[in-house]
Amino acid sequence: MLLVVKVPMWRIDLNAPQYPEGLRLFIYPDHLGGNVAIVNGLNHYIGMKPLHTEDFFEFTILPGIIIGFVVLFILTALIGKKWMLTSLLVLFVIFGIVAMIDFWRWEYKYGHNLNPDAPIVVPGMAYQPPLIGFKQLLNFGAYSIPALGGYLFLGVGILLLAINILEYKIKRRFKAIVNKQAIAAAVATVVFLSSCNTSTAPILLGKDNCSYCKMPFGDARFGAELISSKGKIYKFDDEHCLQSFITESGKATNNAEIYFVDFSGNHSLIEAPQALYLKSEAFRTPMNGNIAAFQSEDSLKIAKQKFGGTQLNWEEINQK
Repeated sequence: MLLVVKVPMWRIDLNAPQYPEGLRLFIYPDHLGGNVAIVNGLNHYIGMKPLHTEDFFEFTILPGIIIGFVVLFILTALIGKKWMLTSLLVLFVIFGIVAMIDFWRWEYKYGHNLNPDAPIVVPGMAYQPPLIGFKQLLNFGAYSIPALGGYLFLGVGILLLAINILEYKIKRRFKAIVNKQAIAAAVATVVFLSSCNTSTAPILLGKDNCSYCKMPFGDARFGAELISSKGKIYKFDDEHCLQSFITESGKATNNAEIYFVDFSGNHSLIEAPQALYLKSEAFRTPMNGNIAAFQSEDSLKIAKQKFGGTQLNWEEINQK
């Protein structure tokens, strides 16, 4: 808990084609850090109030609350009363809930209370970042996750819960459980929290928009998805938009997973290196990339007989 005072508790990552390296906003217990000045400059255009540390009273009390918990932990350990241990767990959980509600409240305030005379005004548009997870805000992708301090705080809560369970449910077998099951449970929890397997998401016609050109999807036969190393999903209505996004994003798309829509059948997604490709002017794809992907050689041959064109592989498409 003492480490939490000095390290960021939360972070908001902002990514857009014009910022391939991304922007970072770090929330410490007593101040804001990261690219605050750049974010404030961008927020000016949409009418959002600038972010200043002194505007948040939470920064004046949060370090004291964290130190207070440290003192309570030490007292509970020294006195050794079970009612103190249970009370400390309840207090810790309540504080966590209140903190997240307060975080959501000021996100809502800054994302909705916009200057009507801002240079960019989109009727009905709000710019509230997600409490946790990913959200698209115009051409910016906002990704909100705990930082080191947040994970430390969560780890303390898990340990506090585990100690309560051991004290009240296991009793005499305390030492044996600590040496075996508790350690295994702690490792499993860390593995669970640190792993994030992101799978593809279905492309919804008429609802999803292309992550590059912002046009709505209108043809189920064409499309692609890129899943970044952080697990964020970008959808594209044309191979041309995908390649343009990769070119402009640069290093930000390293180690990304890429999938293409199968032109035939139920239009499932195929891993880009395993797909077969056909380029034909007769396809008339949404942004004139005119490239379709196929799961099998047979389906590609049928399409080639109908539309003509040239067969390509993934390496040849990447070299365009």
